Amino acid sequence: MLAALDPRHTVAPPGYSRWLIPPAALAVHLCIGQVYATSVYKNSLIARFDVSQTAIGVIFSIAIVMLGLSAAVGGTWAERSGPRKTMFTSACFWAAGFLIGAIGIATRQLWLLYLGYGVIGGIGLGIGYISPVSTLIKWFPDRPGLATGLAIMGFGGGALLASPLSRQLLSLYDPGFDPARAGAVASSGALVGLFLTLGIGYFVIMMFGVFNVRVPPPGWRPPGFDPASVAQKPMVTRASVSAANAIRTRSFWLLWIVLFTNVTAGIGILEQAAPMIQDFFRDNGVSAVSVAAAGGFVGVLSLFNMAGRFVWSSTSDLIGRKPIYVLYLGLGMVLYVLLAVVGQNATVLFVLLAGVIISFYGGGFSTVPAYLRDLFGTHQVGAIHGRLLTAWSAAGVAGPLIVNGILDTQGKPGTLTASAYRPALFTMVGVLAVGFIANLLVRPVPERFHEPDTGGAVPVAPAEKTDPVALGPDSRPAAPAVGTQQARLWISWALVTVLLGYGVVQTLTTAAKLFTE
Repeated sequence: MLAALDPRHTVAPPGYSRWLIPPAALAVHLCIGQVYATSVYKNSLIARFDVSQTAIGVIFSIAIVMLGLSAAVGGTWAERSGPRKTMFTSACFWAAGFLIGAIGIATRQLWLLYLGYGVIGGIGLGIGYISPVSTLIKWFPDRPGLATGLAIMGFGGGALLASPLSRQLLSLYDPGFDPARAGAVASSGALVGLFLTLGIGYFVIMMFGVFNVRVPPPGWRPPGFDPASVAQKPMVTRASVSAANAIRTRSFWLLWIVLFTNVTAGIGILEQAAPMIQDFFRDNGVSAVSVAAAGGFVGVLSLFNMAGRFVWSSTSDLIGRKPIYVLYLGLGMVLYVLLAVVGQNATVLFVLLAGVIISFYGGGFSTVPAYLRDLFGTHQVGAIHGRLLTAWSAAGVAGPLIVNGILDTQGKPGTLTASAYRPALFTMVGVLAVGFIANLLVRPVPERFHEPDTGGAVPVAPAEKTDPVALGPDSRPAAPAVGTQQARLWISWALVTVLLGYGVVQTLTTAAKLFTE
């Protein structure tokens, strides 16, 4: 089995369907997206270890920091090793994180939870996040935005799946646990059972992706696709740039600023979503929005986040990457102003404005790999993407610090009103303005940074000869039987559709409380 992970054995045979690759990527991203559902069992962990909220919140922070670091450090290795080996490695680290975390909960050793879910699981997060990206772009040179949007949509959908699943598993393992009751705490046995179930279950699901993923053979292109049509676009390079050279370019750092500002602004709303909607509609100390309805608002934002990752990234294939970021950042500034000025006038208006803002937040994540492909080519786009994700780690710290710091000067939690949020929202307008200017300054990469063997050449294949995963026709398996491949397509898409559909239905049920209570 380990030999099957070798890059030489991942080259697709003739006739291999490229539509097997998106569900392979989704199988990974739907699993690692669980990192955004840790709040479900946060109170239970606090009770188990008898520590502060900060002590438990550090687990999530460690995981996100390790995501950025492992993506940046391991990006080049991921390109060299191929998608199958890196996705398998991600599955091992991600599952091991849960299993070690379960031991930590069972033995009441908090440091094991830090080490397991935070450090080891965080490494799995980073490697898993970037591993399918360059492969998808090579299979979909005609529609890179659609391809990466499909995969990264799964990361947003992972929380939709994990949140209701975790609540139901905790209730199953601890019949006395009522997830609908505020402050409910599950037993330590239920927490151990949850971590073991998620670790094993996610590993199995990720294996579907591992054994379906392939890279295209040298010279492959989609039927009817003319590489010259891509080369005619002004912001799309006809060359390839290495990861080492990419970080020496001005365009890389301008795009780092673009991603940092877009994430900083969006994460500020996400982090404060539930209390924010309650505060906006507070009168005489009483909010018109209940706790359950505020939870529904969080669900609505999750749906906008997930949908934006696919819709806006796919749209970028039609209008271009720079124009779509003009939309994210330019219209985003307008929406933040409207949210600050008129957001308190009606619940529907508030939800709509916040939802579109968060859709831009999600779209920014899914469009950036295609933007990188346009600027730097496909040669080491996964490694370049990994380095760029350090902007996410930085924004994950900056966004909450800015919003929470400003709100701390406005009054105590539970007593704030819409006016208390205006300084924070107008600050985010300024943050987005910086990103807007940076995006306008992005230019094609100068020729001196191009790889000497591909500079100026029209790309004739998504898998360049510099890729070790594209070596050797003798390493390719036989062409798959038509019936067998159709069955794999149906099974693969059915699996991810059922998982994602379960999360969407559960979230819509929760979100309905926002308008019915």
